[in-house]
Amino acid sequence: LIFLRHHIDDGLKYEYLTVENPLELWQNLNDRFEHLKAVVLPKALNDWAQLRFQDFKTVSEYNSTLFKIVSQLKMCGEVITDDMLLEKTYRTFHASKMLLQQQYRLHGFTKYRELIGSLLIAEQNNELLLQNHESRPTGLAHLPEVNATSSEFREQGRGRGRGRGRRRGSGRNQNFLGPRNNNSMKWQNPNTKQRQKWRNPGQSSKDEQTQNKKGNCNRCGMESHWYRACRTAKHWVDLYQASLKENDKRI
Repeated sequence: LIFLRHHIDDGLKYEYLTVENPLELWQNLNDRFEHLKAVVLPKALNDWAQLRFQDFKTVSEYNSTLFKIVSQLKMCGEVITDDMLLEKTYRTFHASKMLLQQQYRLHGFTKYRELIGSLLIAEQNNELLLQNHESRPTGLAHLPEVNATSSEFREQGRGRGRGRGRRRGSGRNQNFLGPRNNNSMKWQNPNTKQRQKWRNPGQSSKDEQTQNKKGNCNRCGMESHWYRACRTAKHWVDLYQASLKENDKRI
């Protein structure tokens, strides 16, 4: 009697408070809820008939709804086997997944839990594949870290100070560096328009002013490093060099 009264609803506790015989309490509850199966069974059968795998976004949602309906059917005395669960899942695949459905059939699953486990694993792998694909466009390499590029520029800049490291003065260091090419000549800070025209003869005056800003890289156009310390990816450099040839737009 204590066990029954502990697990029934609070409203029923007050209704059957005066009943002291456990058998009488059980019979009263049975008479009250015996018609419940007749009410639940039609709705459960209809939900089972309307259930489709393609109507759910995830495998977990479908699996949860399926077992909820199966539990109601079993409570009403209906027998649901693994073959019925497998066939229900196979027949309700989306039409675009016809080939995938055939592959799962040929695999020969005998237990529903084996099929649902394979579907969960495939769904997780597909989500990871999409995340990796959307994180960066196809064909683009991973961008270099800005801090690494700037710190490397600082290390090289320290060696160009007075009295140590490589510098562009005369003497041994000049011979060590070897002959200067056209690219190194571009990095001498131009003070006159004549030098700018001599170093960049094919560019307009606007491009010259933008290109020769103090501290800007002539290779990629970014600040905080020079041409020799540039580590920008090649495809970014190609895009920047192509933009210099457009006269209608600013860089």
